[in-house]
Amino acid sequence: MATKPGFLTDWPWKHLGSFKYIILAPWGMQSIYRAATEGEKERDYTNLLIIPFLLWRALHNQIWISISRYRTAKGNNRIVHRSIEFEQVDRESNWDDQILLNGILLYFFNTILGKPAFLPVWRTDGVIITILLHVGPVEYIYYWLHRALHHHYLYSRYHSHHHSSIVTEPITSVIHPFAEHISYFVLFAIPLLGTVLNGTASLASVFGYITYIDLMNNMGHFLHYLMYTPSFHSLHHTQFRTNYSLFMPFYDYIHGTVDKSSDALYETALKRQEDCPDVVHLTHLTTPESIFHLQFGLASFASRPQSPKWYMWPLTCWSMMLTFIFKRKFIVERNAFDKFKLQAWAIPRYSIQYSLKWQAQAINDLIEEAILEAESRGAKVLSLGLLNQGEELNRNGALFIEKYPKLSINIVDGSSLAIALVLNSIPKGTTEILFRGSLSKVAYAIVCALCQQGIQVATFYENEKLKLSAVTQNKVIVAKSFTQKVWIVGDGVSDDEQLNAPKGTLFIPFSQFPPKKTRNDAFYYHTPSMLAPPSLHNLHSCENWLPRRVMSAWRVAGIVHALEGWDVHECGDTIFDVKRILEAALRHGFRPTTVST
Repeated sequence: MATKPGFLTDWPWKHLGSFKYIILAPWGMQSIYRAATEGEKERDYTNLLIIPFLLWRALHNQIWISISRYRTAKGNNRIVHRSIEFEQVDRESNWDDQILLNGILLYFFNTILGKPAFLPVWRTDGVIITILLHVGPVEYIYYWLHRALHHHYLYSRYHSHHHSSIVTEPITSVIHPFAEHISYFVLFAIPLLGTVLNGTASLASVFGYITYIDLMNNMGHFLHYLMYTPSFHSLHHTQFRTNYSLFMPFYDYIHGTVDKSSDALYETALKRQEDCPDVVHLTHLTTPESIFHLQFGLASFASRPQSPKWYMWPLTCWSMMLTFIFKRKFIVERNAFDKFKLQAWAIPRYSIQYSLKWQAQAINDLIEEAILEAESRGAKVLSLGLLNQGEELNRNGALFIEKYPKLSINIVDGSSLAIALVLNSIPKGTTEILFRGSLSKVAYAIVCALCQQGIQVATFYENEKLKLSAVTQNKVIVAKSFTQKVWIVGDGVSDDEQLNAPKGTLFIPFSQFPPKKTRNDAFYYHTPSMLAPPSLHNLHSCENWLPRRVMSAWRVAGIVHALEGWDVHECGDTIFDVKRILEAALRHGFRPTTVST
């Protein structure tokens, strides 16, 4: 929002939220009806093509967003060394409003003028006139309009909203108040209306010109005087009073407002190499739609905890095809903490594939390749997230230590911090708990610690009691009645089992995946996790189902191992000092998270 919001700051359909697209429904239905009922000679192809064109614009913009974010995660060719935060993501989440506005105006002028209704596919003279009108009046008027928007009156009421983003993404270029977009549309309508009124317009000149604007908004180029570069506009956001031009900087050169460091910054950014991380967190995709929740996916999805979205299923087949073809790890996120460079990498495999025995070798090969690459790039620690540390898959990572005993990189499964956080989550004064979930080294350690504290542990089944009693000296019992108000749960707890819990029960998961929330009258903790300190930068996407700026215990453990300089592996049957790692995490500013719902 601008510092002093002016008239027509908000978009008219802001209150509609995600239902705003329904505004186009009447025109879309009319286009289909007319196409089905009118003859070939009377058919209005311009009207019929508007909605497909708007969808193309959204896809075109999203492609540039994803490419940019992926390159940012890799760390090469960066221009500004600042980070993007959730505030910027929220501010720029309405980037498609300008596409919706353009659709409404295209329908309106097509109906009012009548002439665009029967445009030819191509006219060379119209394309040339469009180019000349853009190079001349559009670029020059924009230069002075932009300078006017930097006057303190207009800047505080409108343009400051755009400049709230210091670190620019491709889509930052279209983040403006509603009134400002109206002025831009009037400006960009000059070539469109000019060719329509003189009878030289074509489908290629109209839709091609708008696509050109999208392309240049998203991408800088290398022809310094005729086309701008990413660094050119980035300097405008950091220096403010320079580089006002739209796409063609020669007006800045003419009027002496070009930033003198534009060329040098551009050359420096081109030479910047990919980051070498100090800590790598190795995760994987979860559900088919989870790829859209990654930082380089859909920004509005990535900035919120992952949840099922049925309307994304038609697109998930494309993501599954990509992961089938793409057989190497990929970089998901890049962060900075103190002097340490952090990265999250993902294995292009889904959770369901980890349960297939015939996939185990291929997945382990991908994990092994990631470990060796992280070591070759100088990483000190690699933490195994989600199912990458499965006991049946690779014995909690021990497989790789045995295969490469001279590894210089430390492999961490984070079990010690997960145990510490679960134990720390149990309310004081608790005398009994009910345990339910798949048995693992984390589960055994938690139950053993509870028994040592004098807390009675009950289970559902006799076989669970026998397995747990092996390490707790027969201190575990089989529950006869379900009076326990604290449940420690992991993978495998069923809906029916949750229904046995009394009202107000506290469910504390020890697994990496959260239990399905069956009860509305109970409380569910997040999976073991911690809130990141403010000094951890560039964190603008959620880790799976966790809230903003919350990291899983397994990811935090890897960071803490690196910060403390502990030169030890934590994998296989090994569990690091539970008390020591929690104290270290708290000392570095991480804080435990509490109740989810």
